[in-house]
Amino acid sequence: MTTVSGIPDASDAPGAGGPPTAKDTPAGEGRELLPVATAARTRAALRDLVRPDRARAAAGLGVLVAATAVGLLVQPLLGRVVDIVADGRPAAALTLPVVLLLLVAVAQGVTTTYGLTQVARLGETVLARLREQFVERALHLPADRLERAGAGDLTARVTGDVARVAEAVRSALPEMARSVLTIVLTLVAMALLDVRFLLAALLAVPVQLLTARWYVRRALTLYADQRVANGAQQQQLLETIGGAATVRGHRLEDEHTERSAARSRTAVGLTMRSVNLVLGFYGRLHVAEYIGLAAVLVTGYLLVGDGAVSVGTATAAALYFHSLFGPVNAALVLLDDAQSAAACLARLVGVTDLGRAAGDGAAPGGGSAPGDGSAPGEGSAPGDGPAPAAVPAQRTGPGPEAASAPGPAPRSAAAPGSEPAPRSVAAPGSEPAPRSAAVTVDAVGHAYGAGRPVLHDVSLTLAAGEHVALVGTSGAGKSTLARLVAGVQRPTSGTVTAGTAGAASVALVTQEVHVFTGTLADDLRLARPGATDAELRAALATVDALAWAEALPEGLATAVGEGGHRLDPARAQQLALARLVLADPEVAVLDEATAEAGSAGARHLERSAAAALAGRTALVVAHRLTQAAAADRIVVMEAGRVVESGTHDELRAADGPYATLWRAWSGSRDAPRS
Repeated sequence: MTTVSGIPDASDAPGAGGPPTAKDTPAGEGRELLPVATAARTRAALRDLVRPDRARAAAGLGVLVAATAVGLLVQPLLGRVVDIVADGRPAAALTLPVVLLLLVAVAQGVTTTYGLTQVARLGETVLARLREQFVERALHLPADRLERAGAGDLTARVTGDVARVAEAVRSALPEMARSVLTIVLTLVAMALLDVRFLLAALLAVPVQLLTARWYVRRALTLYADQRVANGAQQQQLLETIGGAATVRGHRLEDEHTERSAARSRTAVGLTMRSVNLVLGFYGRLHVAEYIGLAAVLVTGYLLVGDGAVSVGTATAAALYFHSLFGPVNAALVLLDDAQSAAACLARLVGVTDLGRAAGDGAAPGGGSAPGDGSAPGEGSAPGDGPAPAAVPAQRTGPGPEAASAPGPAPRSAAAPGSEPAPRSVAAPGSEPAPRSAAVTVDAVGHAYGAGRPVLHDVSLTLAAGEHVALVGTSGAGKSTLARLVAGVQRPTSGTVTAGTAGAASVALVTQEVHVFTGTLADDLRLARPGATDAELRAALATVDALAWAEALPEGLATAVGEGGHRLDPARAQQLALARLVLADPEVAVLDEATAEAGSAGARHLERSAAAALAGRTALVVAHRLTQAAAADRIVVMEAGRVVESGTHDELRAADGPYATLWRAWSGSRDAPRS
């Protein structure tokens, strides 16, 4: 499916989302958060991310091992200096160890730099791969699942969690690699001096291990809770700010302020718990350092007294243990970053796995296969790059509402079995005529969560080139049916097929359009990346938007979107319709695409929409009944069922639900004649 407007809403979904799952929902939040991967799954995902760069990982590790080994020559050389001084040898005897110290410093610096560079490149490559997978899979998530989770949860993951993992990859990963190697090789070096030095140093290990165990058991859960609390806080802020006008209109400022404050207090409380946890962690590490250093010094004193080792060797052992303070503390302190990053990575992997599950089956509406790199809104005319994604048939098992009794048979004022003649209107100028394809909806049912059916056994056929308007009261299921036809969601039961064997391209335009940041030309080219300026102008002219587009300060080169020239709702909607023309789908779905214009601009937008739909098969959720009256056929929905189908005149004459809606909407006015 080619999406040319933005993210569709769930206006027909009871409660605007499914029921919350207690285990995934913070207290009082009322939302089913996106899943979090298990520790085993997170480790497996990390291995998959690193696997393509195994050679670079091995090379970086090997160079770091060499750099660390070279650096461990410093302590024996300093011990040699101590022995020379203690034995009263001439100053010339110091020349060789001093020169060797300089060579060791240079060699260690060069090898460490190269090794850390390789590790950093590995980390950045893996991080880029993770970001690409996350964005790709997030774009393939089912819309109803995102609606149940809320925007705050996904926003927290795509911003805070990605940033936290990135910070860990850039700083913690290289430092951890070097610290672990230094610890292991230093202990080996102490054993080579005298195994008793190693045994003395190991007295600190039980305290360090207990400290690490104490920290990890508390940190993993604490940081996971902290990320969830931050997501809940962002969700509350988004809802409060996004609905500020409604909040003020209903005098709910104090209530929403208290809700935001409660979410903030929860987040701050968890942050303070993490601070106290880190302070306790450091205190225990200092105790371990004291125990180990005291043991090594006492051991050296005893061994020197027995003549087992020289003063220089004992000095080297003490220096070795002292040099472990930094790496050991760094490795253990990096557990803080590692646990936080692991919690964030688990949240990201949870989204990528959910997106993979959504993309591995028949993509709802046939979104492009994961990994194809298509941007949302991409599509093209034949010969101008990739064509709009095909929409395969959508098939699922029986849903919870499948067993319910079928609704009343649709009332049709047309002759039984007759189909309205398809509309075929050539595109303006020299543009090729748009394509069209038939759409079949067969016994479709849909529910937002168990026991919350929205559609019941809906069957509908759109002939190739036919324009069908969906009308009905709020909550009748119009938008849900439109999204199923567009392929944004899978039906709970039944089948939706567009074109022969479900191979037609489908595009959706909703009332909530998005103006992407960039130039106006870039925004339009989302639908057809290779489009020329002439093709962009032709598309704008089709929807009667060329005049205002060329009147912008820099024409098609004018920056729009965030921080750019502001487009009012009507112009933003015309921009979405122009993208529809450029995408050139066979089937177009408009979900109240003219609702945001208001009365003054609605007629103008209706003409723009009609021009964009010319020659295509179209399903239109009509906000204004004048738009429905101009359609080839009108389908009336009530309580998730089709109750009437026919032309405007036929349904008015039938004096059924549509006639009632028409009288309520227009009074005594006649339908406009086209």
